[in-house]
Amino acid sequence: MPFLAATAAAAILLVASPGAGSGTDAARLAAKGGFLLGNAHRCGIPTDRVVRTGQLIRELIIAVAEDAHEQESATERFAKVFMATAAPDKPDSKLIASCAVVSSEFEKLEGHVVTAEASKPGVGEKSAAGNTGRPNFRLGDGE
Repeated sequence: MPFLAATAAAAILLVASPGAGSGTDAARLAAKGGFLLGNAHRCGIPTDRVVRTGQLIRELIIAVAEDAHEQESATERFAKVFMATAAPDKPDSKLIASCAVVSSEFEKLEGHVVTAEASKPGVGEKSAAGNTGRPNFRLGDGE
């Protein structure tokens, strides 16, 4: 269960989008995930990192899809957007994002994966919500 809690933050980053009527959560997640990972691949982020993060997005799509048809549709959308951004037809395409921005956003998403791993029992003291250890203050502080 800690893994799901940690990936929920990643899902919120990818799913939250302005405007209603833009599709299901799974479809928005697929489009945004495909856009980020396609551009990450285009920008030269190592393939193993892109694949690992793609697996996270796949798990998130499975988690938010209401049924197998929605999951299949979202997975297809992810693949189409990924391919369009990883190898765009036109160099001035609106599908091309700044590599500096892509790298930054990719690292943020990857950080959620690291947090998820650290929250497994016996691996670390941090949870998806942050450090759950005792605060570093004395009872007399702030009085």
